[in-house]
Amino acid sequence: MGEIRNFRSGNQDEPPPHGAMPRRLAAIIVGDIASYSRLMQADEEGTHVRVKRIERDLIQPSIIEHHGSLVKTTGDGFIAIFDSPVEAVRCSIVIQQNLVGRNASVPKHSRLEYRIGVNLGDVIVEPDDIYGDGVNIATRIEGIAEPGQVYISGAIYEQIKHKIVCGYESLGDRKVKNITDPVRVYRVLPDADAVGRTRSRRENALIFFLAITLLVIAAGALWYLLAQPQGRVGEQVAAPAVSPAPSPVPQAPPREAATQAPQPSPSLASAPPSPAPAPSPSAVREPEMIAIRGGSFAMGSNDDPTERPVHQVTIKPFSIGKYPVTVREWNECAAANACGFTATGKDDAPVSNVSWTDAQQYAAFLSQATKKQYRLPSEAEWEYAARGGTQTKYWWGDKLQPGMAGCKDCGDLAAEQPAKVGSFKPNPFGLHDMGGGVDQWVEDCWHKNYQGAPVDGSAWTGGDCSSHVLRSGSWKNDSRYVRPSNRDGYDTNVRYPTHGFRVALSP
Repeated sequence: MGEIRNFRSGNQDEPPPHGAMPRRLAAIIVGDIASYSRLMQADEEGTHVRVKRIERDLIQPSIIEHHGSLVKTTGDGFIAIFDSPVEAVRCSIVIQQNLVGRNASVPKHSRLEYRIGVNLGDVIVEPDDIYGDGVNIATRIEGIAEPGQVYISGAIYEQIKHKIVCGYESLGDRKVKNITDPVRVYRVLPDADAVGRTRSRRENALIFFLAITLLVIAAGALWYLLAQPQGRVGEQVAAPAVSPAPSPVPQAPPREAATQAPQPSPSLASAPPSPAPAPSPSAVREPEMIAIRGGSFAMGSNDDPTERPVHQVTIKPFSIGKYPVTVREWNECAAANACGFTATGKDDAPVSNVSWTDAQQYAAFLSQATKKQYRLPSEAEWEYAARGGTQTKYWWGDKLQPGMAGCKDCGDLAAEQPAKVGSFKPNPFGLHDMGGGVDQWVEDCWHKNYQGAPVDGSAWTGGDCSSHVLRSGSWKNDSRYVRPSNRDGYDTNVRYPTHGFRVALSP
């Protein structure tokens, strides 16, 4: 793994110190937020918080995972340096694809979309910044990139063209500011077939419009022939005193052509799904539930300020999912057009990349289909269930044991995705994956600590509900997140690749 080094911004107008500057050939990423000034003007504090969260949760971890170093953040962007052009482009693709998920539930005018430019060049490296045409070209390429896109220089393209499974669209040579020679620029298409489909769509559109033109010409010629006066041979046909107005030539294509023309698919992320009749209860796969007896417990810990103060909470009897909601279960909701996207992955894997709002859609769908009141558990219910009647650091004891949970340092092999549900031992209540696997949404709005929290086990819904609480930690987090008392908050309407949920049911 690479190590993030946070550099301070340097002043390129200052004269360099005496002696030769260290130089190196490096791949440079420059990222910048589109419409940043407009977003700041509309909501300065909110935009700043969202940007910092993206830097913390997405950009910095992605740079680390791809063996790069963060040079600096610039308020509305960032600069990173990599030894490998392949890793630089992979990192850029990961950032953009994850931002698509985060933006899916956000109104279009409020989305944080990055433009990214990548270049390979010789740069001057100082302890607090990097300089040179290699950086300048990356900056200029980023400046012409479209929001949500990755543009690369020809130098990068030559290094990666046969090493990454993606497509490239040549944008030709571009003259960029303060750079003497034109720069060859390519747009990266993460789907390797995208270029072919783009060309195919263009060719199909051209053929379609040529066909329409020929149909219009043919219809006009046919009308002209039919409109001529007709008579018997040898007779002179007198011209009518007033010529009738010709019927207008139809301009629309025939029904067959219109039916075969490709239609744009509606965006599932831009609008909530249309309501659909709930399927019959027999057609819906209900999550397996575990009944939890009521009781009292000490909620929280002194391990983190957000988990204080430790306080006594009384829980009423309820039921909670034995496992997190799976891809198969979620996709039944998507097939009924009641959930906002179709999940990918194995059927028995926990569904992920789910916002709190998405989880609420699933609970509503399940309730309507089964005539039961499914919901998200409260934060207190979740912790009570996760502890399984224990008060130790983990449900199995105070020390981490390998093979008990799915996290980055829990003893299992590093994975690119969570294990299927039920892969680890259940806790004393018979619940699986109440720690690690996927982060799990609960009903409560986010509060920075437990001051004023309910003591009856109900959800804490007062205050600012732009963020909600997450529990469990994920396969990408370390063992600190696996503790039953661990808690975190995240934007209510934003999807993230490690976020899932499980449902609860009142008696």
